[in-house]
Amino acid sequence: MESLHVCELFANFADMKFYTEDEALDKVLGKEGTPLREQYASDMNAFLMGEAIKKARQSKNLTQEALGEMIGVKKSQVSRMENGNNLTFATIAKVFKAMGISANFDMVGVGKVALW
Repeated sequence: MESLHVCELFANFADMKFYTEDEALDKVLGKEGTPLREQYASDMNAFLMGEAIKKARQSKNLTQEALGEMIGVKKSQVSRMENGNNLTFATIAKVFKAMGISANFDMVGVGKVALW
């Protein structure tokens, strides 16, 4: 009985429509340039930057408290940064510089730009 169920599942699977990431985002959030889609992109970039800060901190075997001391903020502020909140270019540069990590951005039309 179970193998019949699996066969039915695969038959239904073959009839499903698959979407690229951009198609799914267009369908759910709207086309690029719409307010909701732009907010999503901004939130995602902030999240990814926070993850990069967290990964760098962990690679240096630093606690949030230790990193906070290095840049003159409390542990709670480091936590907010790692969650993608309160991030500015100045803050990002300060964090990576304090950890001795070179930070570069590849900007379209400009090329690589070093934060420090």
